[in-house]
Amino acid sequence: MQKPTLQGEMIVLRPIGTDDADAMWDMLDDAEGKRLTGTTRGFTREEVDAWCASREAAEGRYDFAVTAFGDDEYRGEIVLTDVDPDVRCASLRLSMRPLYRGRGYGTEAIELVLGFAFDGLDLHRVELEALSINTRAVSLYENIGFRREGRRRDAYRDGAGWCDAVVMSMLEDEYRAGRVAS
Repeated sequence: MQKPTLQGEMIVLRPIGTDDADAMWDMLDDAEGKRLTGTTRGFTREEVDAWCASREAAEGRYDFAVTAFGDDEYRGEIVLTDVDPDVRCASLRLSMRPLYRGRGYGTEAIELVLGFAFDGLDLHRVELEALSINTRAVSLYENIGFRREGRRRDAYRDGAGWCDAVVMSMLEDEYRAGRVAS
């Protein structure tokens, strides 16, 4: 199945491919990024290479590289996963390389993927989990229109301790109402 490319004002989301392995490897070496996304597992270079090579054929998910308009450099990734066309729902996750955090790429990437999810895939619900220690991410998702649904207590490791997962979602009517108000 051919995966789409999504274009915004500042960014282009394109399918992740084999050429993204170096940048993804670099992103996975970022200790703070791993902490804020709850990534505790280590990866080998071979696993990262194989993962990037397999994204185009992956079923039930859309793995996008976040790139800038006119520059194909991998700045991060946004993934719509666990796509269930019968229940019309999916999960979302975003991870940016350190140099590109806080520059608006993530916000625009989320907006593009939400448009694709609700308008392109006809989904009813998009959900996510953000770590409670990642207050910047929780705030970003709330500003976009995600609503808190609950909390999974001590769901992720934070060094030797634990942190909660903040469960959030957006429904299609909330998405549409938010776009009219903007």
